[in-house]
Amino acid sequence: MQFLKPLALACLCASSLAAEGERAGDFDYYVLSLSWSPTWCTLEGDARNSPQCDPREDFGWTLHGLWPQFHRGWPSFCNTIERNPPRSLTNEMADIMGTSGLAWYQWKKHGRCSGLSAEDYYALSRRAYEGITRPPVFRKLGKSVTVPARVVEQAFLKANPTLEPDMITITCRDGFIQEARICLSKSLDPVPCGQDTVRDCSLKDARLDPVR
Repeated sequence: MQFLKPLALACLCASSLAAEGERAGDFDYYVLSLSWSPTWCTLEGDARNSPQCDPREDFGWTLHGLWPQFHRGWPSFCNTIERNPPRSLTNEMADIMGTSGLAWYQWKKHGRCSGLSAEDYYALSRRAYEGITRPPVFRKLGKSVTVPARVVEQAFLKANPTLEPDMITITCRDGFIQEARICLSKSLDPVPCGQDTVRDCSLKDARLDPVR
């Protein structure tokens, strides 16, 4: 077996390091992802016995995450000098994210790319979440219904007059309404989404379960 020459080995090591994550703070805008909790519980959470899906809870649109985004593509698992959040901080996010485990994972995959400290990233995420009006009509459902995905988008647009159709996308999964994704500037002003984000669900009969 031949050994790698020192220069080749150095290049290989450099390439490996570069592949570990993008540079923190280098992105174009944020995607605020709001998840319809009943859908997540039906498709995943119930099988995991997630506390988010406990019958005593009443989660509707929860904060899935605040994701740094490029106009094409997105960074993830970035290198950062910021410290990881203590458990007490992730626990504080469970009231809008459903679980502290999701808060930790979102920091690890997306928050590290923001260039912010964990404290500031979670605070910004909460501000973004609270800055969008979640249409109350969905919390009034008494039973499961099927609706065109565009109806969900129109409800968000009506409840948030500063949003335009190209600033929000509704996603579906396995025939269910899954998420509302809203594009925001670094200062949390609504902005047009990039091509990777604007992929609206086209279902005319997407299922929407009521809040439990």
